[in-house]
Amino acid sequence: MRFSKVASFALCAGMIVCTTGCAKLESRDDMNKGVQAYKNNKYADAVKYFKEAVRLDPTNQNAQLYLATSYMIQWVPGVDSPDNQKMYTAAKQEFQKVLQHDPKNSLALASMASMAFNSAQGAGTNMEQKMSYLQDAAKWNERRIEVDPKDSEPYYYLGVIDWTRAFAPIQTARVDEKMKPDDPGPLKDPKVKAELKDKYWNDIVDGMDNLKKCLQYDKENEDAMSYMNLLLREKAALEDTPEQAKADVAQAEDWSNKSLDMKRIKASRPAPKTAS
Repeated sequence: MRFSKVASFALCAGMIVCTTGCAKLESRDDMNKGVQAYKNNKYADAVKYFKEAVRLDPTNQNAQLYLATSYMIQWVPGVDSPDNQKMYTAAKQEFQKVLQHDPKNSLALASMASMAFNSAQGAGTNMEQKMSYLQDAAKWNERRIEVDPKDSEPYYYLGVIDWTRAFAPIQTARVDEKMKPDDPGPLKDPKVKAELKDKYWNDIVDGMDNLKKCLQYDKENEDAMSYMNLLLREKAALEDTPEQAKADVAQAEDWSNKSLDMKRIKASRPAPKTAS
């Protein structure tokens, strides 16, 4: 009887190991099928395979990431439809599951930041919603920096977000004061200028600091140079004196020229060879 109990226990344990091992193998097989469907732009099929891969092996983080990405790639920012919202919600949920197990997962963090930023871009004229999405995007990019302080991309997006916050109200004030596009500023109405400066000066300065950090790690980022130009022009509108505004615009033009020069340099380089 004693031998029988031991043998029975060993048999059950073996069956558990076999079942677990088989499930992991099946999960990897479904993930491979999902990857193939994803590469062939068959995203609905890819979702089915990745969902099954995760069901069979909840520890399969690659399948979880692919599942989230498959939802995200089917989402179109700015399109207000139930199906599109479903893709957005599903993508967020799956990326959050990844982050629950791995809070420092760089791909999941970058994807969450990207979805928030693109949502802001797709918000149109709904400024309250746009600002809410931008705030969300800023938080995700700050988390990316905590994970990898030398990654240039989140600094770039933080700079763009800071510029976006300040652009519309400052541009509206310029139009209201009938300022010409090439007028460096500052704004003529002291009250309006003081209000805007109180609200957006720190955003402008922080944006410039973030873009400088971006360029510290990616010296050839011509887009960061271009946004340095734009932020300096916002700064010029809020300066105390015309001399300060002109100095800002001179720096802005310098950054604009640097951006154009970098684009020319990159365009003149031979195309990288691709593997046959």
